[in-house]
Amino acid sequence: MKVPFVMTPGPTQIRENVRLARAMETTNPDLDVNFYEFYKETCERAGKFLNTKNEVRILCGEGILGLEAACASLTEAGDRVLVLDNGIFGEGFADFVKMYGGEAVIYKDDRKRSIDLEKLEKFLANDSNFKYATVVHCDTPSGVLNDVSKICPMLKEKGIITVVDSVAAMGGEKLLVDDWKIDIALGATQKCLSAPPGLTFLSISDDAFKAMETRRTPIASYYCNLLIWKNYYADKWFPYTMPISDIMGFRVAIDNILEDKEVLTRHKEVAEAVRKTIKKAGLKLHLEGGFSNTVTVIDIPEGIDDELLRN
Repeated sequence: MKVPFVMTPGPTQIRENVRLARAMETTNPDLDVNFYEFYKETCERAGKFLNTKNEVRILCGEGILGLEAACASLTEAGDRVLVLDNGIFGEGFADFVKMYGGEAVIYKDDRKRSIDLEKLEKFLANDSNFKYATVVHCDTPSGVLNDVSKICPMLKEKGIITVVDSVAAMGGEKLLVDDWKIDIALGATQKCLSAPPGLTFLSISDDAFKAMETRRTPIASYYCNLLIWKNYYADKWFPYTMPISDIMGFRVAIDNILEDKEVLTRHKEVAEAVRKTIKKAGLKLHLEGGFSNTVTVIDIPEGIDDELLRN
């Protein structure tokens, strides 16, 4: 099979050492005590990548699993949840909130720009009665980047738990989970990390765990229940059989990015060059502001069929 050159936001191309790691001989992850050590160490490496001391978990499922798991684990019937929407994935959080009985209060903003911080601050001054809030760091379909370094501290000042989807940003944009007051930071393997799709990883703060532990009702899911992971290491027990080959590849991908001290600078330089070249070529960038360094979106010129172009 001929493999095309991949220029999508994700899945991205995979480095050879990641592919080779996935081909290594494996053990039974449920029974092998050494694998519990390997999994814990890999979670800690991911925590270093996320700049957090919070607990990190790696789940068996593509990035959407993390988004649903965060909502499933936090949401109870009647909970008001603030959904910050300036993109398709931002709006999509509302579906998960409603699915688990919550009331999704959608805060809409311009989908061609970053969330306006002053407008959001005024909104919160009038209404901040929310259990948690969701925000997308980089919304893949448009490439818009939101300033979670300002948004999340603003929410936490109001006592609101923060859930950030950084799947399309982390690894190519700065992310300081602890400094930015992010309670649940959601990532996946198939974008800037350059690993195959199939794993979600996320950090969970003490405040987030406390909200799960003090629920009035049980979490209405098993696979999406983050609380069952809390004591996995002490108990030497996984909720389900872990995809050991994927995790071995993920470990190498995390090490690759931790060793690459110029990764953010390179993303910035390449993204700026791409945007400059697109404009010079007479094409139109989709966004009017809030450009990310990981996804660049171009408006298709009138008269060009997008399906024919992709083919």
